[in-house]
Amino acid sequence: MGGQTSTDTGRGTIDQSTDDLTGLLNHDVFHIILEWESVRSRRYGGSFTLALLDIDSFSLYNKRNGRQKGDGILKGIARVIKKTIRRCDIAARYSGDIFAVILTKYPAEPSHTAVERIRAEVEAFTRGEVTLSAGLVTCPQDATYGNILIDKAKEALAVAKAGGGNTIYFPKGEGKSSIGKKPRILLVGDAEQTKNTEALVETSDPGVEIVKASGGNEALSLIDRTEVDLILLDAVMSEPDGYEICRRLKENEDTRIIPVIILTTSDDRKDKIRAIESGADDCMISPPDRIELMVRTQSLLRESALNKKLTSIESVLISMANAVEAKDVYTQGHSVRVSDMAATLGKKMNLSEEEIEALRLGGILHDIGKIGVPGEILNRPGKLTPDEFEIVKTHPEASCNICQPLQKTLGLALDVIRHHHEKLDGSGYPDGLQGEDISVVARIAGIVDIFDALIANRPYRSAMPRKDAFEILNKEADEGKLDKVIVGYFIEMIGKS
Repeated sequence: MGGQTSTDTGRGTIDQSTDDLTGLLNHDVFHIILEWESVRSRRYGGSFTLALLDIDSFSLYNKRNGRQKGDGILKGIARVIKKTIRRCDIAARYSGDIFAVILTKYPAEPSHTAVERIRAEVEAFTRGEVTLSAGLVTCPQDATYGNILIDKAKEALAVAKAGGGNTIYFPKGEGKSSIGKKPRILLVGDAEQTKNTEALVETSDPGVEIVKASGGNEALSLIDRTEVDLILLDAVMSEPDGYEICRRLKENEDTRIIPVIILTTSDDRKDKIRAIESGADDCMISPPDRIELMVRTQSLLRESALNKKLTSIESVLISMANAVEAKDVYTQGHSVRVSDMAATLGKKMNLSEEEIEALRLGGILHDIGKIGVPGEILNRPGKLTPDEFEIVKTHPEASCNICQPLQKTLGLALDVIRHHHEKLDGSGYPDGLQGEDISVVARIAGIVDIFDALIANRPYRSAMPRKDAFEILNKEADEGKLDKVIVGYFIEMIGKS
């Protein structure tokens, strides 16, 4: 905690705790003010923008230049922010290298300009040594409660950093195209079947757009051309019936996340089971109860919006992982191979679905932090110097920092991302974990990562045969560096492939 100061914020004089290093408000006071602003917005109207600003690759900067110079950068950025924002705006040090700014009475467009001014001033102040990324959200357009605004700003910040950094990102097209966009519900069935349901949807939620299809094939064709947020699907139709249409939608990678409610004419248990087996998210009797329909559709529309956002962010991160591999000509395809082999090994070891998904996502993203490692180091034909190797060793932590704002989505995958270079005897990095402190998924990913690196060409050596790679894995297992049981499972799996 910093020292106590008394400041008039325009909301009355309050005791404010400031951060000792930067002089900005600290994390706790910032949260209090953010909640106050969100309450005021809900009660009296008006909008404001929350921006989270993160220093790109700051841990790497500190390693290269020392903590003292890093602290000087933090102080300098705080001065830039104070100088750039208006007196009515709020600035805080949110965490180590992340700053938060509340731009009061600001909609999306001017906020982008204000934060761009901060970004440009910081780049000029540091002569390009340091850059900022920022994630922006507006209240009430994006969210109306402080904790949700923070979560959405973190997600936006993750996308900004995933694009390579030095970027400002709004989660909704930088505040332009999708603010005010109505959710679109597709009703599928003949006119008589959908008439009552359409009337109920319109009266229970006038803020949605309704589109209709008279049958299953028309619905599939429409979904190919039109973005849909929720589907209300009558079970009884001419071939293909509602159950078959739902099954096709859920088997298609492009449409599987669209929520589907199947409407049946009876309360028969067999119909409900059939709906569940087809992949439906819910099943209701037609015509449905108005209140029940309203509650279920609103819940699924919220889920649909979240799924689309998370899918979009995941796609950006995966694109960034591909960009990293494009820098390193010797590792192209490495992340996909590690992801596939690790997930397959997880299945062989009867891990949970959550753990297998962590291996899949973590395998794709485990080297994303190499975006901050110079290409000439990644492609160096000879042996790296100790200093160069120290730079390469920063990538697991950097990868984790990039993905950290999505921790609710990534879950165990963050363990894979941060700890795939840890060793059981404590000789790994970045945290020097030992034994049981290293999760099973991180151990699996580490073994697969080593194997794929050994059997691939590298700038300093040619690819080695599988047999030699297996010998190295067994040697490290005997030395207590790798998990002997997992190595055994892996060699058995690869040996049969």
